Amino acid sequence: MGLFRAEGVVYKPVQETDTASPPPPQPNQFYLTANVKAPRMAGFLVKVFVWLLESPILGGLLLYILKRNNLIHKFISYAELEDSPLYVPLHPYDSEGLITNAGLNPQLSLADLKEQEIKHIDSDLSPPEKVQQAIDCLPLSSEKQPFFHRWTVLDYSKAYSSGDITPRMVAERFITAVRESSNPPMKMSFFINNNEEDILKQATESTLRYKKGEPISVLDGVLIAVKDEIDCSPYPTTGGTKWLHKVRPCTGDACCVMRLRLCGAILVGKTNMHELGAGTSGINPHYGVARNPYDPSKITGGSSSGSAAVVAAGLCPVALGVDGGGSVRMPAALCGVVGFKPTFGRIPLSGVLPLNWTVGMVGILAATVEDALVVYAAINGPLPSQQPTVSLPKVSFPLLKSATSISAIKLAKYDAWFNDCSDDIRVCCSHAVDKLCERYGWKVVEVTIPNIEVMRLAHYLTIGSECSTSLSSYLQKINCSDQGWDARVALSVYGSFSSQEYIKAQKIRNRQMQIHRNIFAKADVIVVPTTGVTAYEIKDDALKTGELDYIYGAALVRYQIAGNFLGLPAVTVPVGYDTAGLPIGLQFIGKPWSEPTLMHIAFAMQALCISEFRKPKVFHDLLYKE
Repeated sequence: MGLFRAEGVVYKPVQETDTASPPPPQPNQFYLTANVKAPRMAGFLVKVFVWLLESPILGGLLLYILKRNNLIHKFISYAELEDSPLYVPLHPYDSEGLITNAGLNPQLSLADLKEQEIKHIDSDLSPPEKVQQAIDCLPLSSEKQPFFHRWTVLDYSKAYSSGDITPRMVAERFITAVRESSNPPMKMSFFINNNEEDILKQATESTLRYKKGEPISVLDGVLIAVKDEIDCSPYPTTGGTKWLHKVRPCTGDACCVMRLRLCGAILVGKTNMHELGAGTSGINPHYGVARNPYDPSKITGGSSSGSAAVVAAGLCPVALGVDGGGSVRMPAALCGVVGFKPTFGRIPLSGVLPLNWTVGMVGILAATVEDALVVYAAINGPLPSQQPTVSLPKVSFPLLKSATSISAIKLAKYDAWFNDCSDDIRVCCSHAVDKLCERYGWKVVEVTIPNIEVMRLAHYLTIGSECSTSLSSYLQKINCSDQGWDARVALSVYGSFSSQEYIKAQKIRNRQMQIHRNIFAKADVIVVPTTGVTAYEIKDDALKTGELDYIYGAALVRYQIAGNFLGLPAVTVPVGYDTAGLPIGLQFIGKPWSEPTLMHIAFAMQALCISEFRKPKVFHDLLYKE
């Protein structure tokens, strides 16, 4: 392959990287748009491509060309950089409150987080007690608003407590709605698996608790769906496949699910997802396409596709997802709901499929920021049975009594990156940022974030290597025909990455961690659109094979990567719609452990936009049926 070898980039020391704006005239500092060179393929073309990739002779050559043409060789494989690798994006702090991050400099003090209006939470509290602490942070209840809004956790709790309706009645309505949406003509494919008998059993137990006046928490009787990447008894955990649950049986609840059960929540089933989380569309050839409630002919995004869709459609106020490459925030934005991903390490990954263990994180999809906070309160915190490998700051909750409760927020904005999206998204998100600044007196700080496209490639190499490695022992036991065609392409590419490439990707992770430290020394959060495009059309040729559309895929993940690759907290809030009426999300990426500030900002943004939220075409009112 020497004749085809690409010239690798020589990276300057990260200390010489300037994050000031406008961009300095240095090589590799200017914004580079995604250089994706791969045609869309589906149906027969995907099958042919898989046969070529899996060919012993042609496969290696094809993979080499793909990596070269898509600049992996230039920016990673043959790159030269002096930085040491950083394998796990942890943000430990020492006894003096400095976030050390494996010895990287400059250090960031916890005091530099400038958290305002927060409430410190005792780590020894039980999940129901933490939930009550979160409820005490929420604004006083208000009358029903004249505009469209989804029913929240508090709406359900109040209705149950008043006796207007029972969890059993809501569960029955839920079952009817799922049946209706699963059958023609809708075929929404929200769920991979749900057990009506188990749902009714949980709902009956919750109803009895309310009749006795003894609900466990405000989550008692609230319907919550779980992505089929998270263990939740009595369901198998498929990861969107037809085979994984046969070689890796589910033996109980994941930690996050167990904590929700302790709060009395009703777990209603396993939501659809992109197979193995290896794509961005949410098109699953085994279990159908999780369709977008705002337009069922459009995708939901992936891989937490079903979780976003059930919240958007009103079936659940909250759902759990797993975010390895924007897999919570992306579908949340495309489906017009809130998507929240905490700092890496804040929620245990026990009982979650280990598909991407240094970039993946349990995340929350919710009707509102307040609902995201309530569920975050229930599931955060280390496992009590395990000693944490690093020291973590104590959990704090934001006091969301008023949208104007925090001040002097600085929003870092990199214009070249921010504007690399469709015109509808650019205009909508720019307007949203302007409204924030005008209403609350916040400031935009113009910055440059170098090598964003390089970070995307390094993340792709990392998540692919981890997925391939975690599945290697299982894949030897199954027939490749059990896998979807698009997943087979992904696994072929993932398996082509070398240890040398993986280590160089981790060196880039180190560089980007330090670059983002410099950004956060100037601002509280980074603000960007959540996706580069809105939901696109589901084409018939992709239904049975899945599809390869890396150009759209790169546009969907364009703003997601820092949250995963660097372990940073991030949240997306719906802020408007494109000309076709499809939702647009605005994302805030925060400093390590700054979840309270992120939620304050998201809550303030939500307050400015909520009166303009639109009802989806597919929507089920389970609380007060019209």
